[in-house]
Amino acid sequence: MRIVNMGEWPLGPEDERRHAPGGEPLWNESWYYDFVSEDGRAGGYVRLGLYPAWGRAWYWACLVTADGDRVEVIDHEAALPRGDLAVAGPGYTAAHATTDPFERAHIRLSSAELSLDLEFRTAGGAYGYALTPRYEVPCEVTGTIGGLPFRGHGERDHSWGVRDWWSISWLWSSARLDDGTYLHGMRANVGMELPWPAFLAAKGDLAHVEGFGAATVFDGDRPVESVLRFPGCVTTVRPVAFAPVTLTSPEGVAARFARALCAYETEDGRTGHGWTEWHQPPGWREHVW
Repeated sequence: MRIVNMGEWPLGPEDERRHAPGGEPLWNESWYYDFVSEDGRAGGYVRLGLYPAWGRAWYWACLVTADGDRVEVIDHEAALPRGDLAVAGPGYTAAHATTDPFERAHIRLSSAELSLDLEFRTAGGAYGYALTPRYEVPCEVTGTIGGLPFRGHGERDHSWGVRDWWSISWLWSSARLDDGTYLHGMRANVGMELPWPAFLAAKGDLAHVEGFGAATVFDGDRPVESVLRFPGCVTTVRPVAFAPVTLTSPEGVAARFARALCAYETEDGRTGHGWTEWHQPPGWREHVW
């Protein structure tokens, strides 16, 4: 299994486990699990975020369809898990496990609104960021949703460190194209251009690409279209179904985490589906996407 590590720290199997928390108030550790059906008409995501300084965890699970259906479980007051990554709250229980480091992960959710039992099997390798302790893993996804068989694709990631939801806006996107290529790109609005994290994984061969850029058209606060500029793979992204979350800081400041199941189309005619997020903290329009 190929590991492409752009950071200055070695990325090893131990990083699939929890990390010792930092002392900063905004230090967090999170796990994402994105998934899309093979036909692109349904998809969802799960996020578990641990906030030791706040003494609680955030748990999100969302499922959307191209027909406009959306179900979700959102809990910003979950108790911090102890040894494992199991959390529970009003009306739900959830568990997350890496069953084989960098190869397989498993998530479960049981609630009245939504039930998930999904396995994420690595398809192409793992990609470590250079900007922050974080890695992304493109995956094949199988299991059940609401007791019905599910087969599709997606991406999971794991990060740890300080994350300020209320001062920095960003775009993050991942997808699988119809020829089997996985793509991923991210850029934050920090007042300067940087070597942004980006990869293409064709036929299982994941490789970092230089020069990633992105531009978005908005209708008010609603993203309408983004153009992702991968070298040799310019891709247009259009939202199919939104599953946003509102994030409120301990001081009462609100940010809008706009996330959507999206359709992707490259300049050479390939198509696909995945997830894109356009994070919108207060004053986000003062920055250039």
